[in-house]
Amino acid sequence: MMTISLPFILSRKSFITCVFLKLSLTPSIAFLTPAPSRCTTIKPVTNFVHHNHNHQTPKTSLSIITSSSSGTALNLGNFFNFDKKEDSKAGNNKDGGNNNSETLSNDEEIEPAEKIFNFFFGAIEEKPGGNARFGAERFPEQYPATIDEWADPIESDSTSEMKMIRPFLKKTNLEKRGLKLTYDANRNGWDATSFHKAVDKKGGAVVLCTSNDGLIFGGYNPKGWVGYGEARGSIAAFLFVLGDKPYANKDQTAPGYKLRKVGGAGLAQMDMPEAGPSFGADSLVISLSPENAKGARSKLGSYYERFPDETNSLFGSKGSVQLKSMKVYHGVYEEGEYIPFTDAEPFALY
Repeated sequence: MMTISLPFILSRKSFITCVFLKLSLTPSIAFLTPAPSRCTTIKPVTNFVHHNHNHQTPKTSLSIITSSSSGTALNLGNFFNFDKKEDSKAGNNKDGGNNNSETLSNDEEIEPAEKIFNFFFGAIEEKPGGNARFGAERFPEQYPATIDEWADPIESDSTSEMKMIRPFLKKTNLEKRGLKLTYDANRNGWDATSFHKAVDKKGGAVVLCTSNDGLIFGGYNPKGWVGYGEARGSIAAFLFVLGDKPYANKDQTAPGYKLRKVGGAGLAQMDMPEAGPSFGADSLVISLSPENAKGARSKLGSYYERFPDETNSLFGSKGSVQLKSMKVYHGVYEEGEYIPFTDAEPFALY
């Protein structure tokens, strides 16, 4: 007979690993003595399966018995045969009565390892210590952009462009936040210096462009720009094109297409002080260089997904276009309100 002692400061993963290791080494019998104040024993419980009136086969399962005033017991059933169905008559003792320990069903939703942990430390709380758990509702930009849901307009969307942008902001930090125009290339200048002077350290933003042939497109940069010459990552970044084609959901017509970030969060935005917005290294690049200030190029697939028909350019059959306008919209923050992502990536709040 072997005995091991475990302190209750073990992590969830370590605790479960130790229990499984112990049980796999000595499946017939095992004893745990976690803490002096509470002694827990895993012991065999013998049941008998009746094959006929004259023959009975003993069947051993494991049961956790805790010595306390309440005498709590947790039966683990046939712990080492998760994939096998229990005999309909298993659980009866050889006298025909029911065993005192209630056998857990293999069909229950909670995994056996979870049941062991819950037995010792209690069930998972929805709000541990009164704090809400991490999730998509509280931190939407820790998840890829949604492509089949669209944001509702808000009262402060006072211009046609704001109303045009709003649907694409579903499940982003800007979904319910007012927007303000911070950069207009035709007003501020078609150069990188003017661009960064207007947009740096103001948080997440939307780039909205119109080409000379009337195509309206852009992208959402959740981390914004700071002009430090770094690659800023975000799995929630996306590109978009306005259009009236039916979306994947046959019951809904979308305002356009959204193309999500692929290949992980990295390189969502190349934030170079000598250049304009660059989504990935090549997915949507507007260099604002003196030689081609109004030029935009696109090659999809490496950093942002392609269109459903495998078109690999944001501009359709064209790899580059000339721009008629380029604007940037940021969220509206109250005076003194914290604006996220206004520093270099190592210091950014995720």
